[in-house]
Amino acid sequence: MDIKQLKSFVAVANVLSFSRAARQLHLSQPALSTQIQALENQLGARLLERNRRTVRLTAAGESLLADAQYLFQQIADIELRVARISSGEIGHLRIGFVASATLELIPAIATAFQKQYPGVTLEIRNISTVQQVDALRAGIIDAGFVRMPLKEEGLSLDLVHREPFAIVVSKSHPLARQKNLSVKQLSDMPFIAYGRRWAPAFFDHWTGLCRDAGFLPEIVQETSEMETALMLVAAGMGVAILPEGITRRNRKIVAVTVLNREKIRSEIGIATAQNKQTPLLQHLIATAKKIGQP
Repeated sequence: MDIKQLKSFVAVANVLSFSRAARQLHLSQPALSTQIQALENQLGARLLERNRRTVRLTAAGESLLADAQYLFQQIADIELRVARISSGEIGHLRIGFVASATLELIPAIATAFQKQYPGVTLEIRNISTVQQVDALRAGIIDAGFVRMPLKEEGLSLDLVHREPFAIVVSKSHPLARQKNLSVKQLSDMPFIAYGRRWAPAFFDHWTGLCRDAGFLPEIVQETSEMETALMLVAAGMGVAILPEGITRRNRKIVAVTVLNREKIRSEIGIATAQNKQTPLLQHLIATAKKIGQP
């Protein structure tokens, strides 16, 4: 069935006038009559009863008009949906994140994004930085909030959030009440650490604070969760250097010294596959950078 012929039929059926329909369609009246006749021949049914004065729908014509109007509404809906998908207004995103980013950052970004793009659904998963790299390459996730620095071939990385590191000791630790505590004073202390296997570059990054102070940290316990590291520090098992933000909810059980003067900062970025950039992902990146304010 020819769509142009069907549109011509609907135009005539709506106004019950060949001359008015022809003007609306910017066609000559004979050309319009030819299209309607061709449609009737194809369907094997008379759709319009017409004479010099009147035009009216047959029973077959009334049925076809209802079906055609439904069809054209479906076409319009499809066109709108495709356009919105293409522009990134609707869709579905699978997002990975490191658990230490959930305190304030990820909920704030997700809330702001869904407020601006209510037609987009988000599937958010807690995955380590190393696992996110593999998941991005395999197409299992579309974007990932990762611990930086991170240099991986085939991935694009945008800085989202930056904050200072902080020294964390238990409330009962001899250094707990000391003002202006420095990294150098931790040289002989046992360390609790977010393990290198979960974010190798991040591990090398924060231990750079220790190297700058002239020592390598003696790590007695590794953990895959920074919240767990805080609990172990609070129990007196060691000291830690962690992103300042992760310590905020736990300052009743640990003593925190924020390292504002040090140049090394804790950073979170959003990683995406270079060959899978879409308007939808660009919207997410823009929102994340706005909320994170690096």
